[in-house]
Amino acid sequence: MAGVAGGNDFQWCFSQVKGAIDEDVAEADIISTVEFNYSGELLATGDKGGRVVIFQHEQESKNRPHLRGEYNVYSTFQSHEPEFDYLKSLEIEEKINKIRWLPQQNAAHFLLSTNDKTIKLWKISERDKRAEGYNLKDEDGRLRDPFRITSLRVPVLMPMDLMVEASPRRIFANAHTYHINSISVNSDHETYLSADDLRINLWHLEITDRSFNIVDIKPANMEELTEVITAAECHPLQCNVFVYSSSKGTIRLCDMRAAALCDRHSKFFEEPEDPSSRSFFSEIISSISDVKFSHSGRYMMTRDYLSVKVWDLNMENRPVETYQVHEYLRSKLCSLYENDCIFDKFECCWNGSDSAIMTGSYNNFFRMFDRNTRRDITLEASRESSKPRATLKPRKVSTGGKRKKDEISVDSLDFNKKILHTAWHPKDNVIAVAATNNLYIFQDKIN
Repeated sequence: MAGVAGGNDFQWCFSQVKGAIDEDVAEADIISTVEFNYSGELLATGDKGGRVVIFQHEQESKNRPHLRGEYNVYSTFQSHEPEFDYLKSLEIEEKINKIRWLPQQNAAHFLLSTNDKTIKLWKISERDKRAEGYNLKDEDGRLRDPFRITSLRVPVLMPMDLMVEASPRRIFANAHTYHINSISVNSDHETYLSADDLRINLWHLEITDRSFNIVDIKPANMEELTEVITAAECHPLQCNVFVYSSSKGTIRLCDMRAAALCDRHSKFFEEPEDPSSRSFFSEIISSISDVKFSHSGRYMMTRDYLSVKVWDLNMENRPVETYQVHEYLRSKLCSLYENDCIFDKFECCWNGSDSAIMTGSYNNFFRMFDRNTRRDITLEASRESSKPRATLKPRKVSTGGKRKKDEISVDSLDFNKKILHTAWHPKDNVIAVAATNNLYIFQDKIN
């Protein structure tokens, strides 16, 4: 990838938008997670209504080779239902917090989806044949009288319209006291970890009735609680290594070979705070909302409220790269605190070659940073630029003084429109951006 946009590099253009245009958005339709599978052929979204929608990449048209194939709905199913915990008198909402694909081993696809309490393993498979000619039942399914059967038939498989079935293969429940914020499939493809505010559990994909607690930061007295776990992820290549981030802005790397309980970390990543910039909001905005390993396993990226940082796993004392996402909001922290936006949890993602990173912002803006050229760009997910193949124009925010023609004043940003969830295709320059109840798909412009 040459760069994020502009100049001699490629430009991003609109490809598709999924979801209703209505101004009144139902809470259940708000997208809460987006994830490509390992090949990029499938794209899954989860919403606050507990539904999972899977889109499949259609093959390019031979008549129009310059047009990339589109993503069309492949399967939709209800993953989670609202529940009630009678012991604690708590409602457990159906919102899908995370989706993680498993590497494909056969014709079927498998994914893990989780709400606040229960993780489910789903199998998505195709069926285009059905058996006909049973001996003991008629074609309409009614049982036949065994005494009237005079001959033996051999059932045959007949072609039928393609049916995509989603079936729950495993349900991993009752292991988390607090809300699950992360699930991550291990590189051994046999185990995965799940994290809540105070604990991380290790599961085997075949065993549902028990998990192994590998991190527990719950103090004996809850009044002494100073930090919570905000995200966790397995290393992409080493199945014994994982990281978890905290609300204090620190990241701990743990090695499961060192001890069964990984309360003592192997590495501790923290950037010293500049005393001159300390304020009432410092602790809130330093809380890490997402952590992601690079595909190579050499780096990891963390997102806090105002910035994205890239860390070298071999250097713990400071990040090797820091990118400001929306520094112009630093002067607005007081009003963002009052309307609770300061607690928004933005995610971040790498491109397939680890040369660029993407994360979201407000006003339906999302940011891209090229790690090689150190260039960055702000783009907008908007229906106004949703004409087929329309090039996305870079957006700029003015922080005060005289506003230029194409700039947007920081005071006119819409904080209700926020891009929290994004995903980058593992091989191509195709990105998926969730904006409230709409899923935008953009791709690089092929001239």
